[in-house]
Parts: sequence; C-alpha cells; structure tokens
Amino acid sequence: MSGEFACQTCGKSFDLPTQVKEKYPSWTPKQCMDCRNKGEPQASASTPSRSKNRDLSIAEVLANYHDGPQTGVFTDGASEGNPGPGGWGAVLVVDGQVVREDHGSEPHTTNNRMELTAMIAGLNMVPPDTPTNIYTDSQLVVNIITQWAEGWKAKGWKKKSPGPIANLELVQEAYALAQARPKANILWIKAHSGNRWNEYADALATAYRREIF
Repeated sequence: MSGEFACQTCGKSFDLPTQVKEKYPSWTPKQCMDCRNKGEPQASASTPSRSKNRDLSIAEVLANYHDGPQTGVFTDGASEGNPGPGGWGAVLVVDGQVVREDHGSEPHTTNNRMELTAMIAGLNMVPPDTPTNIYTDSQLVVNIITQWAEGWKAKGWKKKSPGPIANLELVQEAYALAQARPKANILWIKAHSGNRWNEYADALATAYRREIF
C-alpha cells in the first residue's frame, strides 16, 4: 500500500481519506491503522458488559465496540469519589479515524468538573467555522451550555436558585468556546451503550486509574 504518510512503527506508507486531509491539512498521523490496532485482543461474540469497577483500555474498546457515530468530537469525565481523584478525555474522529486526542487528570476533583474540562478540551479541537457534532454523556453539561448559561450570563452569572453556580470558571470557558463555534452542536450520547468513540473517550478519562495506558 502506498501513500504520503510513513508509519513511525512499521515504516509502511499509508494515506488518509480525502475529506480528512481537506478538513485537517496540517495533521500528520504517526501510525497506520494496522499498527494502531496491532496487539489488540480479538473481539468477543457479544459486546462485553461494563462494571463500575472495570475500566476498559483503548485496545479493548477498539476491539470490542464498533457502533455509534463515526465522525465528531467525543468527551468524557470521571472521578473516583465525588470529590476524589479524577480524569478527563476528548477525541476528534473523522470517518472512524482518530485525528486528535487529549486527556488529563487531577488528584482531587469532581465528576462534573472533569466532564466540563473534557468539553473544553473537545471544543478547542474544533476550528470556529467548522460544522461539528460534539458528544458528551453528561446531560448536565449539555443543558448548561445549550440552555442555562445564556440566562446565567444575562443575570451577571447568577442563577434563580440560591447559591453560586458550581464550577463557574469552567462553565464560563465552555460557554464562550461554544459561542465562538456556532456551527458546533453539543449533543448528548448515552454512556456505555456500545458507542465506540464514547467508550474511547471514557478510556481516556479513566486512564489515570490504570497502571499502563
């Protein structure tokens, strides 16, 4: 197989779909898909069940999950305890190929903070004028950005109910990024329902809990 890119693992040349190169002309992939998937466990006959004590690795996700949207940005956050140690992950995918991904962790945080941090990372992956779907399995994050933040801002970042807005600095940043990307749709996706790239974002978010990423 010939192409304009060289895999840094096997040395084989490969190419990307034309629409990927046109949308992300400055991106240089490091691995071909064969090497990305190399060494992954074989897919089981049925999708594995998820346990709250069982975090899947990237390899396990790619081997076992194939459903759901194949283009978009997928974000997820997690914490062990609330508050407690936590992590976040975001991945940009075009036609089933990873274009960009990022993840991080904090020693003492909450699930909602990690979900918002993941959304901020995901929004930053999207150029302002690019039509994109951005998925999160947090309905709270979707509601904050698409419904509530506008009213909060109009009232001087205050809400009707007593008490301050939780994670206000993250809410403000996420809302500003979303407003700067009017062609980006913030959408909810059901967690752990067989959606490959939501599971992938979850694996990024829970990487801090595994010894090997």
